[in-house]
Amino acid sequence: MDLTDKLNRPLRDLRISVTDRCNFRCRYCMPVEVFGAGYSFLPRKEILRFDEIERIAKRFVKLGVRKLRLTGGEPLLRRDLAELVSKLAKIEGVDDIAMTTNATLLEKHAADLKAAGLHRVTVSLDALDADVFGKMNGVGASSDKVVAGIDAALSAGLGVKVNAVIKRGINDTEVLALAEFARSRAISMRYIEYMDTGNVNGWKLGEVVPSHELLEILLKEIPLTKATRIAGETAQRYEITEGPGFEIGFISSVTKPFCSACNRARLSADGKIFTCLFASQGMDIKNILRDGASDEEIDALLEQNWSNRADNYSEQRSSLTEDLPKAEMSYLGG
Repeated sequence: MDLTDKLNRPLRDLRISVTDRCNFRCRYCMPVEVFGAGYSFLPRKEILRFDEIERIAKRFVKLGVRKLRLTGGEPLLRRDLAELVSKLAKIEGVDDIAMTTNATLLEKHAADLKAAGLHRVTVSLDALDADVFGKMNGVGASSDKVVAGIDAALSAGLGVKVNAVIKRGINDTEVLALAEFARSRAISMRYIEYMDTGNVNGWKLGEVVPSHELLEILLKEIPLTKATRIAGETAQRYEITEGPGFEIGFISSVTKPFCSACNRARLSADGKIFTCLFASQGMDIKNILRDGASDEEIDALLEQNWSNRADNYSEQRSSLTEDLPKAEMSYLGG
């Protein structure tokens, strides 16, 4: 089914948050001052069960979704995650199943996830330097476990991509080191402009390092050529002119918004459908499902939800949007 929204954007990608919990407290996502020891996370009974996620995913695939991505929080905190991957891998029409993770638990689970049907992982790694990485993740964690998780994923045969959110004055000194790390393993590297997600990360425009500045840093040491942009892709990619498999991409949602190409819906851990990362509210599908709705009724609701979508927050970003309420990224999944 070729379903499109009000801006003629198709539905192709579903991001599934399996938990709102995380073992990091990254400054741009879950600052420890807010998400401290007393923070109330979602109660277990409110979290979608695996069979409920599977059913919702099937309805989305019928409406055009081809890519599924598991997110969190940290998805590997969800027990028996390979079981969910196995269920999703059996859905006819799914071309790609991926997961975004901080990889601290990935070394233990990579082989099982691959065997269950996971295709690739995107690993959040904002620095290699121990002090800088500790400041970024908010709990002083070392990058050693992350690197071990990446290597385990590669050994298991999973595709691997590394993401780094760059904040001026914090980890902008790590840009080249991260690229060289990715280059040494022939994996893709993505730099993400620091975004005003949620309401508690203290976002300031002056802390954003524009992608063109990052590219200038890299070009001094690495020969790169611009790659053709793929339809619906969020990153502008650059390929190295020597050596296989290595590419660098920039996700420039602040300086060069790509709302016009966004084809993603998001399913929160407690069963709400969001049509934008910067949305304040989502459509509650969990209670509709638990109240006994038929597949046809769910299809109709999802179709109506996407057909009415007109979100383009990043293109509207200005002083007028600064105080708009937004769901936290740890709740929605990145």
